[in-house]
Amino acid sequence: MQETDTQRLEEARDVVISALAQSMVAYGVTPSVGRIYAVLYFSASPLTLDDIKDEVAMSKASVSTGVRELIDTGMVVKVWKKGDRKDHYIAEKDFFKNFLSFMVKMLRLERGIIHKAVEQTEPVMREIANHGADSDIRELAAKDQALVSGSKAYLRWIMQLANAMESGEIFEHFPRPECDEPPSGHEPIQENIKHGYK
Repeated sequence: MQETDTQRLEEARDVVISALAQSMVAYGVTPSVGRIYAVLYFSASPLTLDDIKDEVAMSKASVSTGVRELIDTGMVVKVWKKGDRKDHYIAEKDFFKNFLSFMVKMLRLERGIIHKAVEQTEPVMREIANHGADSDIRELAAKDQALVSGSKAYLRWIMQLANAMESGEIFEHFPRPECDEPPSGHEPIQENIKHGYK
């Protein structure tokens, strides 16, 4: 029996949903949580937890946990729907925004962790390097201090990068494509990439 256009479209959508679910690993979420995002991505209207549960064949508790993870990353937003007490959710469908939000969060997290460690340890290393009783330990402490101090340039750079992403300045160096229209299908994929298609 010949497939209908509806069936073919559903199959095509399933392929994209599967790809999105797998690619979400790069954003620190499991493929099952990524599938929740993918379902919301294709939804024309906000969905409840029950709606999502039916689509992804997961327990409501797992869906609830997954939605919270996606809200934390900024990839899903809770919305109010008039006349309904249940919470509804929509996906942020702008991949550029998703990427930048996630990267800014990760860069600031990395910077905060390393900066705190440097603040705690650099004075100790400097004090041992300058006043340690053993010359070998003084030399080792001086080398360690140099390594730790050298990380400060990296910390400044990742903050500059995070700020550029947050402000949109990053697009001055790596412009966002003007055209978001999908390719016609007649161009080779290399050309599609070169022209900025996703």
